[in-house]
Amino acid sequence: MSKLVTVITAVHGPGAHHLSDAYKSLLSQDLPDGWGWEWVIQQDGETDDVSPHLPDDPRVNFGQGRAGRAAMARTIGLARARGDFVKVLDADDMLTPGALARDLTALLSNPGVSWATSRVLDYLPDGSTLGFDQDPPEGFIDRGAVLDHWKAHDYRAQVHPATLFMRRDLLLALGGWMALPASEDTGLLLALNAVSRGWFTAETGLLYRKWPGQVTNQAAHVDQGERDARMAVIEARASVLASLEGWRFNTD
Repeated sequence: MSKLVTVITAVHGPGAHHLSDAYKSLLSQDLPDGWGWEWVIQQDGETDDVSPHLPDDPRVNFGQGRAGRAAMARTIGLARARGDFVKVLDADDMLTPGALARDLTALLSNPGVSWATSRVLDYLPDGSTLGFDQDPPEGFIDRGAVLDHWKAHDYRAQVHPATLFMRRDLLLALGGWMALPASEDTGLLLALNAVSRGWFTAETGLLYRKWPGQVTNQAAHVDQGERDARMAVIEARASVLASLEGWRFNTD
């Protein structure tokens, strides 16, 4: 085991100015003895407007590629990941102190658990925060539980995919993030849950920034036709994975 956590961030020009806050949140992490982190930042595009916002830190690994939205950027960035565990961190979000250590402990301490999520607070433009009132209790998330909840609640999961922490080998086996224009992280969450147990930490692990320029705030994100198609393929993939005999990820 490498004792390294890879944090993967997809970024495009309009959100690059938030990288400094994301970096500060990484600096607040205190991992167990012998463990460290690396930050793989992948730009969605090949412009010059991201590099000025990159921190001068040898743990930062920056790459660029042709534009294809966040799913492609994260998956391309995965080629440079060296850690046995991968944490996703959107460029405009911030980890809370201790988030990486809590995620790592959940997987190391619970055989059979291959991914983890945590409580999220929306971080509003005025600096205030807003929580989700339907968080599950802290503990195991059984296989299939996320899909069942998601289908019963208008395609809204009980845990947030922006907080995912997972084994890199399982992430690779599932092909990285789904090739979708949006909801690619939800698709990954449901696929992970189809083949492995997860863990939910009740302590807040992420501040999810709300701002006018974020992708989920754009009109195209809620186009009904596209949304229906995204949800249909996400559900179909998770259902097929769950039905495959012998396709169970086992860390025991």
